[in-house]
Amino acid sequence: MRLLHRDAATGLLRLRLESPSDLWRTARLVRPGDLVGGSTTRRDPEAPEDVPGAERARRRVWIVVLAEQVEFHGFSKHVRVTGPIREGPFDLGRHHTLDLQEGDEVTVLKPSLSASDRVLLDEGMAGTGEPTILLAAVDWGDSSLVRLRGRAIEPVADLKRTISGKRYEGGQGEKDRKAYVEEIVGLLRREGPAATAVVVAGPGFLKEGVVRRLREVEPALVAKVKVFPTAESGRVGVDELLKSGRASEALRGSVAAEEAQFVEQLVRSLAAGTRAAVGRREVAEAVEAGAVETLLVLETLLTDPEVAPVLDRARAARARLFIVRDEGENGAKLTGLGGLAAILRYDWTSPSRGATGSPGSPRGVPRSGA
Repeated sequence: MRLLHRDAATGLLRLRLESPSDLWRTARLVRPGDLVGGSTTRRDPEAPEDVPGAERARRRVWIVVLAEQVEFHGFSKHVRVTGPIREGPFDLGRHHTLDLQEGDEVTVLKPSLSASDRVLLDEGMAGTGEPTILLAAVDWGDSSLVRLRGRAIEPVADLKRTISGKRYEGGQGEKDRKAYVEEIVGLLRREGPAATAVVVAGPGFLKEGVVRRLREVEPALVAKVKVFPTAESGRVGVDELLKSGRASEALRGSVAAEEAQFVEQLVRSLAAGTRAAVGRREVAEAVEAGAVETLLVLETLLTDPEVAPVLDRARAARARLFIVRDEGENGAKLTGLGGLAAILRYDWTSPSRGATGSPGSPRGVPRSGA
């Protein structure tokens, strides 16, 4: 996301959307009541009256709509903002839908920015040119390749094969193994050139064999490759690597990897009974105490009138705010914890939590605290 212009007096922002993640951010930044401008097409009202409306040529114009509905279509990578036209060369008052895509410019009028608005803008501008990372978790018969770009985790391929005779040389088993390696290497050769980094992981020795073969057929690509061990392969192995933090250097810049690591750190802190707060009351108290290091909030709570002031106070206290997507495993985990949780700077106990846990908290396990 690139900030092209900002008018401090009016709150007008002009943004260029440079990645699929920017579309997701824009869908969370724009709220009903905001004035949103973009380039679009409308049928020319100045065409001769005898020309049917359906046959009139469409003109490209810049219009501003008063947002009534905002929809994010992740699969097709579009954001649709619908509302009455407030500014434009014609059709004022009529409803129109702005269809925003990667590469488009958009204006948003927000006289004041909430803490979550600033997080979305800061994250978007820091992610300009955000890296594309190809991650492969491989083992015999079960391998998965995914592409990480910003907040998006895009499946590339899942390879599930029955491979027999791995202990013996020769025969059909060896042919199957060679074909399997070539299939994985072929996918890496196809997807790797567009990636900033290529991560190959897995529980056995196949990952090293894949890299050796890749060095033979595509030596220039090997400079991007990092190899890491995991206990599992396939999609489970992908999730394991994202959560573990072992590949943090190779995955630097991936917001999707950060999300997985933060949620996993929160879950581990809760299991250990230290340095974590969950539930609205407990998190609000931790924010007031200055104990919050990272505050995790589910995207669906960004407009909640009870949560917004907590986010503002946390940002003022220099805590990091991280918005977690409601889809996927990480969103499901945070939803189970009430949608709002915090990783703390030090051991801290809520003054309102009794022996059975904080009121309103989804967990009732007492923790030791300072």
